[in-house]
Amino acid sequence: MKKINEILAVVILSLMAVLVAAVGLRAYDSYITNREIETQIRKQEEVLSRNREANDRVKQMQQEIQELSGDKEKLQQFLEEIQLENQEAIPAASMTEVFEPGDSGMSGNESMSENTPDVPADMAQSGVSVTDTMSGNGFSMSDNSTMSGDGLSMSDNSTMSGNGLSMSDNSTMSGNGLSMSDNSTMSGNGLSMSDNSTMSENGTMSDNGLSMSGNSAVSERMREVLRGLVRPKITLEERRRSRSSLEETFVTNMDDQICLENRRTDFSDKKIACLGDSITAAANLENEENYLSYAYPAVLGELLEADEVYNLGIGGSSIGRYWADAFVERYTEIPEDTDIIIVMGGTNDGFCLSEEEFGTLSEREPWTLCGDLDELMRGLKENYPDAEIYFVTPLPNILQDYLMRERSYLLPQSYLVNVILTLAEEYDFHVIDLYNSNILDSHDADIVADYVPDGVHASKAGYRILAEHIAAEVVRSCEEEE
Repeated sequence: MKKINEILAVVILSLMAVLVAAVGLRAYDSYITNREIETQIRKQEEVLSRNREANDRVKQMQQEIQELSGDKEKLQQFLEEIQLENQEAIPAASMTEVFEPGDSGMSGNESMSENTPDVPADMAQSGVSVTDTMSGNGFSMSDNSTMSGDGLSMSDNSTMSGNGLSMSDNSTMSGNGLSMSDNSTMSGNGLSMSDNSTMSENGTMSDNGLSMSGNSAVSERMREVLRGLVRPKITLEERRRSRSSLEETFVTNMDDQICLENRRTDFSDKKIACLGDSITAAANLENEENYLSYAYPAVLGELLEADEVYNLGIGGSSIGRYWADAFVERYTEIPEDTDIIIVMGGTNDGFCLSEEEFGTLSEREPWTLCGDLDELMRGLKENYPDAEIYFVTPLPNILQDYLMRERSYLLPQSYLVNVILTLAEEYDFHVIDLYNSNILDSHDADIVADYVPDGVHASKAGYRILAEHIAAEVVRSCEEEE
């Protein structure tokens, strides 16, 4: 009996030891989990604090631009200074999209500005010798400088002056890359290469600078993300080389008005919901009586003679959770019987996005653009299966350049735009690509003076142009499917 009691005591002690160990492990796991949660909350608070500071700075910038909007000469000088300083302040490689051979290779604000004329197609293919000189923002090619095949060969002191490029002694650009040798330089805001320095294969010039393959400030992780993004068929910079934003806005608006005058589609039984930020909410007009009647959703409803239009625009809101009133957390406010959903956002996201908040399409984690935008689109697809859904990319704005000059962690607006294009294609949503349209672009002093007085929010006339364009794009989409 004594032996049995001893055995039972050992068993009981063993069970108690196991129980204590289990309780200890559970307590440890709980401690680790709570610590991870606390770390995540602290990190999120830091992100929100940083983005709050950025948005406060943006408001100051808006005021600065608005004060200059009445003096076009000073405004023009100010906008040019911002773009110039932005190019100098931010490492070019950190602003450059990675793309595969065969892509256009230029987008955003290249150092070859819109004042540089297009090269005729026959010159680009036939090896024409160029002897004329273009200065300022142009280039000079002399002494048998040629353009042939896929590239450009410059020799014997060929130069690009002003903000441009100087190539000498058989410097060449061919294939998909650029080779510069013997003290070839890019002066002003550019690049200096010497002694057979080369940029080859996927070395590209896009957005506001130059990317050198293998020596980029963009991380390898980010390069992989960018390689997977859809590219616009026609980039903003390609349009800028053809027309100023003011000219593009006039031409596009004329086409839009003609489209609306001749529309065949009846929207009188349609309910439309517009999810957006301060641009949807008609910011800049709050002092006007009944100012929401000038907002693009209200004007859109009038133009299409729709049954009802819901304006779900909230000033300062973002697509992702890293800022305020995230679209991903309030899209369920859209009425269930909505026929057409228009989502326009991304401007405020641009003021927040570092590489970390950008995220990846492979992981799509919450609190990243890639993750939250994917969740938003998936939610719209599942909850509004019968609605026609349109995503509208943000208008390019000078405030993005202004803020990037001061905050080097920010990514170019085009990165965000290409994520919208990529995921919209994946979910089979319509896209109205304002960013690459070149309309109402506040990099143009004429646009700021007449239509976008604070650099990001429109005037009455500006909001009407925006409404006419979105309405016309909806009509075109509907009538193409007939």
